[in-house]
Amino acid sequence: MRTLVIDHPLVTHKLTALRDAASDTATFRSLTDELVTLLAYEATREIRVQPVSVTTPVGTASGVKLAQPVPLIVPVLRAGIGMLDGMTRLLPMAHVGFVGLRRDEESLVASTYADRLPADLTGRDTFVLDPMLATGGTLATVISMLVNRGAASVTAVCLLAAPEGLRHVEAAFAADEVRVVTASVDERLNDKGYIVPGLGDAGDRLFGRI
Repeated sequence: MRTLVIDHPLVTHKLTALRDAASDTATFRSLTDELVTLLAYEATREIRVQPVSVTTPVGTASGVKLAQPVPLIVPVLRAGIGMLDGMTRLLPMAHVGFVGLRRDEESLVASTYADRLPADLTGRDTFVLDPMLATGGTLATVISMLVNRGAASVTAVCLLAAPEGLRHVEAAFAADEVRVVTASVDERLNDKGYIVPGLGDAGDRLFGRI
């Protein structure tokens, strides 16, 4: 497993505004959308391509196009939905699957309640969208689902990550083609499993408390 922390000034600027408790829901959604697009640019750097030639107005040019099968984007419900538009802006041709997991607030163990993924992912690049990589339990579960179905690669795009979560995922997928792309690795988790300093509950800040 590899971890890539994007320290571009625009990423840091937008992340700082996301952390601010004074940012309202509309601002938080807009910043998340913009930040995910910036992270997606790096997350797709190793996406598979194939050579092609095209005819320009003055000649023939060699280039590439994305290889088949098309990539699969997997937002983790519910907060991952807030990242989907930012990712599909760069990959409008991608297919979209969904996974829903619910974390027990006492044990911090995640259980699956929704699985809308293809049964066969052989040869496909996959991208998991989950704002917060905290304990790593949720992400490890989703990555296992993708790896077990034959995904060629799995790249997780997270706004924030905690060291504990990264260690968990790395231990589970040390030998697999798995990457985590994030805007920051924060200090630690608190006793409730929240990232510190973090940005609070991403789902609540995107969609409100329901």
